Amino acid sequence: MYLVQSRHRPATRGITGLSEAVVDLSAIRDNVRTLRRRVPQDVLAVVKADAFGHGAVPVARAAVEAGATWLGVARADEALQLRAAGLTVPILTWLYDAAELMLLGDMDVDVSVSTVADLQRVVSIPNVHYVHLKLDTGLHRAGSAPDQWIELTRTAAHYEALGAVTVRGIWSHLSHGDSADAVQSMRQLQVLRTGVGLARRAGLRPSVVHLANSAGAVTLDAPDCSLVRIGAGLYGIDEMALGLRPAMRLMSKLAQVRRIRAGEGVSYGHDFVTDRDTTIGLVPIGYADGIPRVAVRQASVWCHGVRMPVIGRIAMDQFVIDAGDIAVEPGEPVTIFGDGSSGEPTASDWADWAGTIPHEIYCGIGSRVPRRYQEGNR
Repeated sequence: MYLVQSRHRPATRGITGLSEAVVDLSAIRDNVRTLRRRVPQDVLAVVKADAFGHGAVPVARAAVEAGATWLGVARADEALQLRAAGLTVPILTWLYDAAELMLLGDMDVDVSVSTVADLQRVVSIPNVHYVHLKLDTGLHRAGSAPDQWIELTRTAAHYEALGAVTVRGIWSHLSHGDSADAVQSMRQLQVLRTGVGLARRAGLRPSVVHLANSAGAVTLDAPDCSLVRIGAGLYGIDEMALGLRPAMRLMSKLAQVRRIRAGEGVSYGHDFVTDRDTTIGLVPIGYADGIPRVAVRQASVWCHGVRMPVIGRIAMDQFVIDAGDIAVEPGEPVTIFGDGSSGEPTASDWADWAGTIPHEIYCGIGSRVPRRYQEGNR
């Protein structure tokens, strides 16, 4: 084994700070505007899980600037972060505990309610103003069972009449939102319509009704819904046919370069053994940062204008690529994924290699990887 020295820099450099996730906020804005042109409803931008790893506050601001009128998060602490950052549009959160209700009310955050017990906990906190009643229309996760819906709506109407709470919304969640034929989604829409009718009969007058996700917003004809929730579409996931574009590039730089001879093993266990003399490069990011270990036998990155395969096991902090006979040096830029326009892998490629979905790839990028924000993709 022998080391290739650069004429301009040492072959080994400190690896800290060589990797970053670059988020194009103009893509976030463009995606919101594209979806708003395609659907008649208002848009709720889903920025849970730190905006799918993109950064909740910058993404939320960009989405609101582009016309999103609501923000949605899963957890209470995510809603509080947005309020602390000065975002004033309505926010809906659907996972919280009793101890968090007081804080949510103080920050004027809407909460989801699925049961009478949930509702009673909410009304016991006098400063929680708005709730969205959730009906389980077929996903069978959260939401009121249909046979308990009448009791929930009547109880909500009772508390609303007392001035204890306002039912601002009624909502549900699609189980097959990405299906092109929308058959199951139409069934769920009919159940939701029935639920809204029963709520109105109980005396409720919700100002927003929402069911569809990004894909469902386009495939499901639901003019009686006033809001669509865009999550995947906000980040350009799986919706390229709509003209949406990915907002994130995951970048690094080669930390080391060395030449090894045929027959040498690479990384732990020597699962990979070279069949020729070759140049290998060390990329300082690993599975602790969200690079999926299971992707190794298929994965590649973009370096020096070509795709280079990942070889050997992906380690916690780094992995190795095979540059062959291409002359690369430490500090050479590496695109782990991007939008694919230059030939680089995409997050969808990594998802395929790992047997998962792009959402998990984005959400898995750890806190050791700094996020850098820019306008425009280059």
